[in-house]
Amino acid sequence: LVSCGSNTETAPPPAPATNAAPSAAAVSPDLAKLVGKWERPDGGYIVEIKSVDPSGKLDAAYFNPNPINVSRAVAWREQGTTKVVIELRDVNYPGSTYNLKHDPQSDQLFGQYFQATMQQTFEVAFARLK
Repeated sequence: LVSCGSNTETAPPPAPATNAAPSAAAVSPDLAKLVGKWERPDGGYIVEIKSVDPSGKLDAAYFNPNPINVSRAVAWREQGTTKVVIELRDVNYPGSTYNLKHDPQSDQLFGQYFQATMQQTFEVAFARLK
């Protein structure tokens, strides 16, 4: 087991043990809706979700405005809600973490951003870029 030591409120469930090839499983339609570019209007920060695999692992990038290393990005469904965790590990981002939920009505990601350097948590929202 490996722990990233992040201050996330909600941890994603463990990946199910399986011998099936990843391509044999289908991606949940709710998780597939996450693919796209999302902008935080309060600063122009961009999350780009390029793909999601059947286990919920996201191929994600983060820009402020330059690329910041994404060390972990995962999504899952819990009690009818799509949840996303994105952890950043880079210069000035030593484990800063987004804990987000997708609101299908407004097509926004909203939740909390833990800024590790300042040890502060902020309420944030991302709108999909068209």
